[in-house]
Amino acid sequence: MTMLAPPLPERVRTLAAVAVPTHVSSCGSARPATRIAGGVDREGRPVLLAVPGHHLHGAPDGLEVTVDLVAHRQVGTAHRPRGMLKARGRLEPVPPREARHAAVAVAEHYADEALFEVIERPDDPHAPRLLRLVPEQVTYLIGRESGTLDGDDYLAASPDPLIEPAERILRHVNARHIAPLRGAVTRLAGPVEGEVWLWELDRFGATVRVGLDDPILLRLPWPRPAATRLELELSLHQVLYHP
Repeated sequence: MTMLAPPLPERVRTLAAVAVPTHVSSCGSARPATRIAGGVDREGRPVLLAVPGHHLHGAPDGLEVTVDLVAHRQVGTAHRPRGMLKARGRLEPVPPREARHAAVAVAEHYADEALFEVIERPDDPHAPRLLRLVPEQVTYLIGRESGTLDGDDYLAASPDPLIEPAERILRHVNARHIAPLRGAVTRLAGPVEGEVWLWELDRFGATVRVGLDDPILLRLPWPRPAATRLELELSLHQVLYHP
């Protein structure tokens, strides 16, 4: 039987890999959620940059918090959310030996000199801090799907192994090959109204977004999962150019 999409834990980890922390709130506190810069490390843990003055800068180890993360997709000149995550767990300081790796994860989304201070002043209590969340629970909203993953199941999963070439191919198609994409959607689903964009691309298939503000999402599965970048390109090419 053809699998239409990756397993759910993999989908959530794939989304997390490109998501950005936006807000953090302390569990059981009346303090409203506050904005925070950060990233997500290779293990799927949100990494937060706590600068002096932020309430997390002097927070005790083990503080239970919830971190909001959002992943966006650019379609034309617009940005639309691909999905949102809420990760709940306890904060721990990033060990000095792992600070550079964690700083790179943050710098992919938020380049700031404070990240150099974290690495260069590891023992200075007045320097910025890198904290990471070990998720105990992850709530997800992906399109019209929502639910909750246990933290262990989330951490045990891995992102789509083709995530990096998939993102490059997707951007290329949306920049150069919208006409054949619309033609493929018309062949497979009939005439559609609104702009058409390649929305998701993974080893199991592609998702096409029709429309910007009230979209329809169409899933186009491959006959068999792609194992390499070349197989991914060939599967998509078959959909676009071979009725």
